[in-house]
Amino acid sequence: MSLVDLIAQADERGLAASGLACLDRCVPLLGGDDEVLRPLWSSLADGGADGDAWGARLAKARAELDSADLSADPVSVPAPGSGSGAETEAGAAVSDEDRAAALARRMLATAPDDPCASALRAWADACSAAALQIHRLLDVAADGDGPLVAAERRRQVAVLELLAGRGAGGLRPALEVSTEGRRVLRAVVSRRARGRS
Repeated sequence: MSLVDLIAQADERGLAASGLACLDRCVPLLGGDDEVLRPLWSSLADGGADGDAWGARLAKARAELDSADLSADPVSVPAPGSGSGAETEAGAAVSDEDRAAALARRMLATAPDDPCASALRAWADACSAAALQIHRLLDVAADGDGPLVAAERRRQVAVLELLAGRGAGGLRPALEVSTEGRRVLRAVVSRRARGRS
């Protein structure tokens, strides 16, 4: 089944886990600790995306990540393909890492505080696209879906299939899939930083 179909058929827990997993894998771009989103995973295990628990834990994660401009819409961030030296309207150079971080901040900013199926579906869909775009920006392949993008797509499918097949029992293996992806992205970010120094 395709990624689009899996998102379309997922229940609330699956949608929340899908969006959360995408965000979790991109935490290295936000300078966050590996455990910062663990309470949100716990809220899914405790009873799904319950509004009160989810909202409180989401607010705490946002505060811990201390992203001062979470509400910023990275519309002014140049689209991929315009080159890493492209400029914003303000004239400042924007790197692929800057664009990737802006997309990760947007994932966190748009997470629904009071989750319902429709809000979670829109968020999961947006997170899926953003995470793929982030991996595309940081991939070594110049065009198309390179190894980073292909691996991210496989992880997204795996998370959704685990939740569809096992319900709450799929959360632990889904978290393991996400943890593996986060380690990969952290290594990529670190390697790119060393290359610039």
